[in-house]
Formats: sequence, C-alpha cells, structure tokens
Amino acid sequence: MTSRVPLAALAGELQELLSEAEAAARQAYAPYSRFPVGAALRSERGAVHRGCNVENASYGATLCAERGAVTALVAAGERRIVDVAVWVPAAEPAMPCGLCRQVLWEFGPRARVVSASPSGAVVTTLGELLPQAFSLPR
Repeated sequence: MTSRVPLAALAGELQELLSEAEAAARQAYAPYSRFPVGAALRSERGAVHRGCNVENASYGATLCAERGAVTALVAAGERRIVDVAVWVPAAEPAMPCGLCRQVLWEFGPRARVVSASPSGAVVTTLGELLPQAFSLPR
C-alpha cells in the first residue's frame, strides 16, 4: 500500500538508505535536465549499492540512477534487491521511470520502494509500481 510520510517517520534503515541515495544524487551528471537523482539499493545480503543519473547529449544514452545502482549490485556479484531508495532535491519525490521499474523487477520483485525529496517520502512496493510485470518463467 502506497503511503506518503514525513522523512522523520521513516524507519531508521530506510533513512540510512535514503542518506546513501542523497549522497549519490550529489554525484549526478545532469547538465541538460538539471535534475540530479540518486538511488541506493539494499541487497539480500544487506550491502548497499548506489547509482546516480548520468546524462548524455544524445539523451537516449542517459543512464538513470536506479539502473546505475542495479549495475553496481550485479558488478558486486549480487542478484537480489530488498529495498530501493530514490532521492531527488526537488519539491516532490519522483518515482522510478517505467524502464527502471522493469529492471528493478528483474532483481527484486518484492522490493520495498521509498522515494523522497526534502518535502517528504512516498513508500510503496515494486509490485504496486509495476503491476502485472513482464517476467520469464523461472
């Protein structure tokens, strides 16, 4: 169930993950949109993997923060996401785009998702963000 909450009301583990996402957003390369995004994923083993958006003059070559974090997760030899945190320094939280939702689904279909900005946070699940997701039989 999706809910809007003040940042202070989040569980400590989600606040820590959001701090990692906020730090990642400060590293974003966003000269075109001027919309830095940071993401942090907590793996099944408890490790945190970060990513930030990296824009490109050929805008289709832009890498979203969430997919960057998934790349870091996979490069570290991990495959399961438990929590996803997204931070934007904007007026309202921003949820992962459709492409990122599908990539996140591949590694964490039951993941909890928190998206936050200085105004507060939205907490939901990947299943709510991507109902009837495409996946291959396993």
